[in-house]
Amino acid sequence: MIELNPSSNLLEQDPYEYELQDVPQAQLFRDIYPYDEIPKTPFNHRRVPMNMPKEIWLTDTTFRDGQQSRAPYTSKQIVEIYKMLARLGGEKGIIRQSEFFVYTKKDRQALEECMALGYRFPEITTWIRAKKEDFALVHDIGIKETGILVSCSDYHIFKKLNMTRRQAYDHYLSVVKQAFEAGISPRCHLEDLTRADFYGFVVPFVNALIDLSKEAGVPVRIRMCDTMGYGLPYTGTALPRSVPGIVYGLHHYSEVTSEMLEWHGHNDFYMGVANAVSAWLYGASGINCSLLGIGERTGNVPLEAMIMQYASLRGTLDGMDTTVITEIAEYFKKELGYDIPPMTPFVGSAFNLTRAGVHADGMMKDAEIYNIFDTEKILKRPAEVSISNTSGLAGIAYWINNHFKLPSEKQVGKKDWIVQEMKGRIDELYADGRTTVMGEEELETLFRTLSEDGRCHLNWFEL
Repeated sequence: MIELNPSSNLLEQDPYEYELQDVPQAQLFRDIYPYDEIPKTPFNHRRVPMNMPKEIWLTDTTFRDGQQSRAPYTSKQIVEIYKMLARLGGEKGIIRQSEFFVYTKKDRQALEECMALGYRFPEITTWIRAKKEDFALVHDIGIKETGILVSCSDYHIFKKLNMTRRQAYDHYLSVVKQAFEAGISPRCHLEDLTRADFYGFVVPFVNALIDLSKEAGVPVRIRMCDTMGYGLPYTGTALPRSVPGIVYGLHHYSEVTSEMLEWHGHNDFYMGVANAVSAWLYGASGINCSLLGIGERTGNVPLEAMIMQYASLRGTLDGMDTTVITEIAEYFKKELGYDIPPMTPFVGSAFNLTRAGVHADGMMKDAEIYNIFDTEKILKRPAEVSISNTSGLAGIAYWINNHFKLPSEKQVGKKDWIVQEMKGRIDELYADGRTTVMGEEELETLFRTLSEDGRCHLNWFEL
């Protein structure tokens, strides 16, 4: 049968109806995943169309997946971080949801306190075990949607659950029916999707979910989980690793709308952000992230990274307050004692810091030469330099001007006496065997000592 597709405005044949393939042995894709070698990157040269949704957004799993890989947050910490997420996402709710546990007294207290704030965004959702009493629990709290684990690779079905595909298929559907009966909208987490038999299990299972959803009149969201970070964003890559292929397949063969598709990726092969952007480009509205990328093993897709990708793709921040990213990073460092690697983009102490004198010289002329964007405006983080024996006169001058926020009429240059005198003293330290960069306090002490000399036009006590 041929019908007009309202999405493409083209006459299209009805897609093939895939049925569950209940195989006797697990399909482990050993040619792609040999285990004793690096996973292979297969290409089949099949290209699928880009299909960027009209609306795209982010969801947060800081309090769920993020909390599984670190010491549990206190209720107070969860509430404070949730408030910052709301400010960061802005009034339009670009950070659409935040995911909570509900099993401990502390988690329920934090959830209830966050709900009491009355924020529209991020909407509070949960993640629960697939049990009837858990559905009743979240329904009584007032939660509208919850995540349910539905592992879909044979690695999980055969090896972890000790089931056949048919048994897993039937079990999962019975659990989803329980959610519908409890008045809860399920968000089905297709765990280990990038090692699953896409057309032999995933598509027929999602088709059955969509049928149940239509019958119950309750929406079902599909979370595409790249649990091991195996996904690939490249055009023409083969399933099950192809992110474009997965998103297109669920659109085209399972009729899952963009609004009901969400990508959840991990960063085991440094592809987390690239895969998430690919999911957006090919038709998923939602990207699930965690603050600072904290999550299992190598972590989740960092929320702050996808905020920047959103702005880059849309040409606007749509009301998001990116300066809150710096507040969040400071909170994690000071309140939680979390060590952020210095070179981490946007939040690390060295992400916009230069050490080379030639770079500092360029920054003195115009910070844009070596700074990725106006980090002071966007993140409240002015570009910085670290001082060592390689910083040169330009680096020292830039440090003085930036550290003391000197107005243009008072700024120093490479030829100023205090700059040259500081460089001489610093060079002596390194000639005596010093190997570490200069600290802020010792630079201040050195500057203070020298500024008291009558040859310096700057007065320490006036700064």
